[in-house]
Amino acid sequence: MNGLTPRRLFRALAVAEAITWALLLAGMFLKYVTETTELGVRVFGMVHGVVFIAYCLVTVVVAVDQRWSTGRTLLGLAAAIPPFATLPFEVYADRRGLLGSDWLSRPDSPGSLQRLVAWLLAHLRLAITLLVVAVAVLTAGALAVGPPAG
Repeated sequence: MNGLTPRRLFRALAVAEAITWALLLAGMFLKYVTETTELGVRVFGMVHGVVFIAYCLVTVVVAVDQRWSTGRTLLGLAAAIPPFATLPFEVYADRRGLLGSDWLSRPDSPGSLQRLVAWLLAHLRLAITLLVVAVAVLTAGALAVGPPAG
């Protein structure tokens, strides 16, 4: 799988989500504390939103593949809400063996969701394209609804 493991994929998104939180918080500091510019919130708010959605989608894929319980999956998703919580959740998941170095989903897996993950892994370019499209559609939907506080 060219080095793309559940552990590496999840870790990359968990770190990216935390970094974008930091950038958004820096933008909020500039907007609300120093009152110098809104640009940081506009730019980093959008970047964080996109990475947040990508993290959530990847969390679901990894949770299905690694056979997480519903509670752990919900905890992984909830970790994206407080700033930087994806990092301790990633450590927690890794230490408990929830992030394997191998994909568990196979075309003959008993569950239809595992078979879907196996199909996506077998068609990685298409899977990445679908991920980008899903993130774009969900981002557009979020923009249509408006900002969280607005």
